[in-house]
Amino acid sequence: MGAFGQNALSTMTKNPSSEIPQGRLALIFSAPALLILAVTVLVPLAYAIYLSFHRYNLKRAKRPFAGFRNYEKILTDDKFWDSLATSFIFAVSAVAVITVVAFFLALLLNQDFAGRGILRALLLIPWAIPDVVNALLWKWLLHPAFGVMNALFQMGGIIDQYVAWLTTMPSAMIWVIIAYSWKNIPLATLLILAGLQTIPKTLLEAAELEGANAWKRTQYITLPLLRPTLTVVLIFETIFALKVFDIIYVLTSGGPGKSTTVLGWSIYINTFKKLDFGTGSALAMILGLLTLFIAIVFYAFLDRGEKQ
Repeated sequence: MGAFGQNALSTMTKNPSSEIPQGRLALIFSAPALLILAVTVLVPLAYAIYLSFHRYNLKRAKRPFAGFRNYEKILTDDKFWDSLATSFIFAVSAVAVITVVAFFLALLLNQDFAGRGILRALLLIPWAIPDVVNALLWKWLLHPAFGVMNALFQMGGIIDQYVAWLTTMPSAMIWVIIAYSWKNIPLATLLILAGLQTIPKTLLEAAELEGANAWKRTQYITLPLLRPTLTVVLIFETIFALKVFDIIYVLTSGGPGKSTTVLGWSIYINTFKKLDFGTGSALAMILGLLTLFIAIVFYAFLDRGEKQ
């Protein structure tokens, strides 16, 4: 080794501060991911905000600055409040179904029994199916002429003749919620199952020795310790449910009438049917702010629960 190399090696050995700081090194390695994130998320977001403040309609040559007029037009339109109410009805119902079913499925899969691994693997199948494929599957199942659901219900004596489930209310909303929940229950189940496996079994065994039944153990041990996991599940599922679009597009197209017109469908209609990108972007910003507010409320609830 030359004199220069020996001097450099001795300098780095004697003075560790000459090495690259850990924070800067982490920034260097994460720079490609941050660049991709900026290009794919921040740039479209900035452009959507820009569009929301302009009268950007492809049917018109001029696209002047509109300020908050797009937002004012939306907030004074009864159709917006109707779609917002429909979105909340859908989100609350779907999140409730997903959380409750996923919780009991996770309790079941957390037990030791033969075939548990196979059931855990089968649980992933609905989650692995693409959203549009899932919607098409349910559309065939609910077909008014040769749907499997009609055949099963008629065989069971529940109905006398085949029913057009997706063209009448409230069955259209109910089946949309069921189809959406079937697709999203696996993710919630896996998250809750992961939380259950962090609970020390000694606590449950001690409670059982003290005479606590299964409900008491769940109420006073499992649920309190699962609070952070359940909060995460609620945040994710609420955000996903509020921005739902694919299953509405395939199953009902916002119908019958406007009964399943959620905010995601309204954004699609304004942007790609009416070609009003300004109003569509403003609706998307309102939906984004709404989901951000709900996430903050859930996080505040989680922090308060952990501090108690």
